Amino acid sequence: MEDLKKNDIIPLEITDITNEGNGVGRYNGIAVFVPSTAVGDVIECRIVKVKSSFCYGRAESYTVRSDTRIESDCPVSKLCGGCSFRHIIYEEECRIKDNFIRESFERIGKLSPEYLPFSGCKDIDLYRNKAQYPVAETEGKAVCGFYAKRSHRVVEFTRCRLQPKIFSDIVDKIISYVNTRHIPAYDEVRLSGLLRHIYLRRGANSGEIMVCLVVTSIKKAGVFDDLVPALLDSFSDIKTVLLNENPRNTNVILGEKMKYLYGDGSIKDTMCGNTVSISPLSFYQVNTHQAELLYAMAAELAGLSENMTLLDLYCGTGTIGLSMARQVKKLIGVEIIQPAIDNAVVNAKANGIENAEFICGDAGKIAKLLYERGERPDVIIADPARRGCDGESLEYMAKMSPDRIVMISCNHTTAARDCAILGELGYSCDKVMGFDLFPRTTHVECVVLMSKEK
Repeated sequence: MEDLKKNDIIPLEITDITNEGNGVGRYNGIAVFVPSTAVGDVIECRIVKVKSSFCYGRAESYTVRSDTRIESDCPVSKLCGGCSFRHIIYEEECRIKDNFIRESFERIGKLSPEYLPFSGCKDIDLYRNKAQYPVAETEGKAVCGFYAKRSHRVVEFTRCRLQPKIFSDIVDKIISYVNTRHIPAYDEVRLSGLLRHIYLRRGANSGEIMVCLVVTSIKKAGVFDDLVPALLDSFSDIKTVLLNENPRNTNVILGEKMKYLYGDGSIKDTMCGNTVSISPLSFYQVNTHQAELLYAMAAELAGLSENMTLLDLYCGTGTIGLSMARQVKKLIGVEIIQPAIDNAVVNAKANGIENAEFICGDAGKIAKLLYERGERPDVIIADPARRGCDGESLEYMAKMSPDRIVMISCNHTTAARDCAILGELGYSCDKVMGFDLFPRTTHVECVVLMSKEK
């Protein structure tokens, strides 16, 4: 690229925001991406990286500051990889996220649905019911915090504004214990040490707390014998403490082996009026109160009635399907993670729901099995992981010929792709609504109504 080189300083107006949260402007037709900027900013930009067709830059100074710009209220927001929008007002964040969804459905899916009004979040701080803190060693001491952007370097900081304050207090107590007893933190380079992550979950309505320590070897668990009484003395809401063993050189946080130090390895919460049991491996929306609004909209779009069969694909612990079970004749839930299915069965029993069947297995393979055994659900709810639905799932969802498919997605790009495929299989994309379950981050959920074409 002849026009720009590293360390050039150029004037740049920020005109858009990318899905990664970077501001973007154009200089002589070349896109320049700049973090921590807002639409309307006019900056002096230093070029820090030059690629074949675009550049990355850094704001050196501001000629004009956007009307939507504010000062970040977090001292590590520019270092941590968690929040990308602490420098703009929340109304602008919602506009940006709504635009993310619209662009994906129109550009990727080539779809033209009705867009329902975007649902912002009432509480933009302290909303998370789950946190996973990496542990590292600095100057001979264990430290805890969050990974810096695009790295595995731990930024030492536990007072995250997205987490409830009690999480910070618990983590500080654990790190103090670890350092007092000289328990080695995991070293990713040397592949040595014991404590890798501190993983916490909390029932947003019940207040019950789970403490899970991810370690390289459960056989060395004896060093934590005195931690449990110390935690219980300070935090009465802790209902279970457990160890998770992960000896592998991997970015995946949790391993498969568990050891319970206190309690039965689960906590309880209420969601959509149902009591739910949550284990470490269970999927459970991190923003409970906003998820309840999302599920209510999904139920409204589903148009359920008492003579219907509802298929809940990627059902996790059953929270979505069970919230709708009393409105239908039969509920079938499908999930590949066995502990989540176990939780779903417990959740159904605990709430007196007797019309639910839960099956453990891959969504596509079970959808095919259900089709072959003659199941013809009236409505299908699909809530896949970020990668979206696989081809087999989409094929057999359409073959079962439900009147409506309601998709809940944490990735609007894969949702748009999947809805376009369903369009080729006979379903129209009617309505899309965005929900902000992750304020101050780039993540956003959406719910989509697909209807069988007559």
